[in-house]
Amino acid sequence: MGQAPSSTAESNGREIDLRLCSPVIVAGGESMALGNVVAVRDRDFTGDLPDECLAHVFQFLGAGDRKRCSLVCKRWLFVDGQSRHRLSLDAKDEIFPFLTSMFNRFDSVTKLALRCDRKSVSLSDEALAMISVRCLNLTRVKLRGCREITDLGMEEFARNCKNLKKLSVGSCNFGAKGVNAMLEHCKLLEELSVKRLRGIHEAAELIHLPAAAAGSSSSLRSICLKELVNGQVFEPLVATTKTLKTLKIIRCLGDWDRVLQMIGDGKSSLSEIHLERLQVSDIGLSAISKCSNVETLHIVKTPECSNYGLINVAERCKLLRKLHIDGWRTNRIGDEGLMSVAKHCLNLQELVLIGVNATHMSLAAIASNCEKLERLALCGSGTIGDTEIACIARKCGALRKFCIKGCPVSDRGIEALAVGCPNLVKLKVKKCKVVTGEIGDWLREQRRTLVVSMDSDETEAVVVVDGEVETVVEEPRVVQAGGIVAEIGSGNSGGNNGGSRLATIRSKLGFLAGRNLVTCTFRRWSHNDNASSST
Repeated sequence: MGQAPSSTAESNGREIDLRLCSPVIVAGGESMALGNVVAVRDRDFTGDLPDECLAHVFQFLGAGDRKRCSLVCKRWLFVDGQSRHRLSLDAKDEIFPFLTSMFNRFDSVTKLALRCDRKSVSLSDEALAMISVRCLNLTRVKLRGCREITDLGMEEFARNCKNLKKLSVGSCNFGAKGVNAMLEHCKLLEELSVKRLRGIHEAAELIHLPAAAAGSSSSLRSICLKELVNGQVFEPLVATTKTLKTLKIIRCLGDWDRVLQMIGDGKSSLSEIHLERLQVSDIGLSAISKCSNVETLHIVKTPECSNYGLINVAERCKLLRKLHIDGWRTNRIGDEGLMSVAKHCLNLQELVLIGVNATHMSLAAIASNCEKLERLALCGSGTIGDTEIACIARKCGALRKFCIKGCPVSDRGIEALAVGCPNLVKLKVKKCKVVTGEIGDWLREQRRTLVVSMDSDETEAVVVVDGEVETVVEEPRVVQAGGIVAEIGSGNSGGNNGGSRLATIRSKLGFLAGRNLVTCTFRRWSHNDNASSST
């Protein structure tokens, strides 16, 4: 690509200059005939571009192209370094001698990720302190597997990076003192995510806001706790942060009813709560019901929760817009709780029911009363059949996205969607053994604007990974425009290499098959809807 004018070299006739250039009128003797082509001195078009414009162009390049561009000339190297705001490093101890030169070049970094694998020694407190001195404008930091960093290192880091807004730590060895230091010195901190923090144990000190920032003066908006042995040390922080909007507690040990009761005692501004695989009962749900501003609630695999707790939430949290329930087939949440949701939560827009044996009675009430319902997923329920699907088709006029998975539904139930749900744009039917592929083709013919995804659309590929033969099921993407449906990735022309690489990656990540993919799908749908509505 281009060179700076000061470093432009004369063409020697043997090399073809590939720079951005144009002919320029030159004095006689400076042109040279090459057959029928006349080579003349050229000039660099990018030399006329301000550094800001060149940096803006770099933003559209991928990581590899951007690295190659930084090798073109000193100016491009400088502009690339000045315009890099995001940096991710393999945080092994071996890179410590190079940190000074690295951050001399990338001195405008605001988002930094340090990751170290389990078999390597990570950067230490000294390295973290050096980074904090050279990157005073950091706003987002992610630490993964940095086991050599202690409470002292985190305290020094917090003193220097006072503009930090988002902190995410996982698989580190520091403890409560390090987290408290971040809360004390980083007064602009808005999001805190803690996962598998080994330094937090039974004898750990409590984690809380400093006295000056307690109450409504704090900037903290989101707390996410994952896979903690003694996550209850966060109780004072969760209970006293009145500005908290989002709380996620996932796969943490211990009894969490008490923590949730502390939240419900005061005037809370919580609007989003996720509870997954926790020891929490109806006592905790009743405490959540006192948070009247809750709009999003996930109750996932909490076997002690029942209809009683859900009724309390529905009666008091009337602003509820998104409700996800994974009943884990315990039959403790069913029609009674869902009838209360239908009666009180009239603003409901998204409902996901997994392992919940809802019947025609509760689904009909939801379909009739929740007129704003746009996204619905019914998974792993033995009581949802053709009658329930036909009821939804008749009454859910606002429904746009519908997922049916692992339910005793037949072709007859799917046929009802041909005339019902006039606003439906996406339908996914998976693991419904009685549903045939022919009904999917028929439905596409009846509603050409509807994107239909079924088991029959999947293709199997056999790949060899680490010497072992594995079968990968791949679902092709469906592109629909003007009534024409084209399947991408299922053909034999052009994209075999990319498809095989994708299949290999998916086979290596096969352990994700057991995760809650329906929730991920609806999170993506919700994000797309919010983005489209904001434009």
